[in-house]
Amino acid sequence: MHKGISEIVLIVEDVKKSADFYKDVVGLYLQTEIANEWAWFWTCEKEKSSRLALHKGKLLFEEHSPFPKGERWGSVHFAIEVNRLNLESVLSKLKNSNVKIYGPIEFEWMNAISYYFYDLDGNLVEYWPPNK
Repeated sequence: MHKGISEIVLIVEDVKKSADFYKDVVGLYLQTEIANEWAWFWTCEKEKSSRLALHKGKLLFEEHSPFPKGERWGSVHFAIEVNRLNLESVLSKLKNSNVKIYGPIEFEWMNAISYYFYDLDGNLVEYWPPNK
């Protein structure tokens, strides 16, 4: 059986700048030292099971992509679950870093209210605090 997504790799223009954004603004937990081409983060401090990587350069099997050269990856959207008790704190960190926040958007079907923002490379990130 599947246990969930283990990692997401984002292609970025500047690994150091993006890593600083995900560490200092988004609040992810650095797994490895930041290098020129890679930075790895844990998405949850306690459950070290899901990772986000930032990469500058090609990935494996890029030559087999069905998209034209230069358009092989495109922007993505992903959500980060946050504890509702920490929501104001994480939103304040975004605001204090001049990151525009969109929302809240209420999703009745999953009993949640989400907030969205764009990272430095145009990927749409969602803070998802479920109403648990």
